[in-house]
Amino acid sequence: MTTPLYVSFEGPEGCGKSTQARLLANDIGAVLTRETGGTPIGKRLRDILHDVDVTNLDDRSETLIVAADRAQHIATVVRPALDAGQHVVSDRSVYSTLAYQGWGRGLDVDEVRRVNEWATNGLWPDLVVLLTAPADILDQRMRDRDLDRFERAGDGFHARVRAGFDAMAAADPERWIVVDATGSTDATAAIIRAAITERSGL
Repeated sequence: MTTPLYVSFEGPEGCGKSTQARLLANDIGAVLTRETGGTPIGKRLRDILHDVDVTNLDDRSETLIVAADRAQHIATVVRPALDAGQHVVSDRSVYSTLAYQGWGRGLDVDEVRRVNEWATNGLWPDLVVLLTAPADILDQRMRDRDLDRFERAGDGFHARVRAGFDAMAAADPERWIVVDATGSTDATAAIIRAAITERSGL
């Protein structure tokens, strides 16, 4: 029996990770899920996090809400699927919190990591697919969207988030797969699928 694989898709707003996560999950027969909002409780927490009318949420409070979503998600979706022998593909994971609340919000990244190590009970993705694209292309893709609270954050915030993802990928190349997402959806999917096969044998 193939060891079940836990894959997360990461990247800045507009990189196409939700589409690519869905395509990979369909291709390898995985459970497709997401953070935040991958559980009924998580959906309620996500409403708070993404609501543009929430204007005074403390950065530490934001981090703890995301960690609470993750604890519920790991306990009720990810770990049960893996224990049942199913692959899991998640649109975002713990690494988004390190990028968004650590690098983006300027909180101590090691402290954020410790909180989330406890929230995940030590379960981190086996492989991480980071989709990248130049800032001007990402901005163009976001232009016609009804932007949520995170998407409306300033350019400086999003630049720090991108830098955080880049730093994590560079520090752990065995776990991270960095993919240029400026090509077509199908071309990007093919690159991702080949890389997953190379790393995992799937």
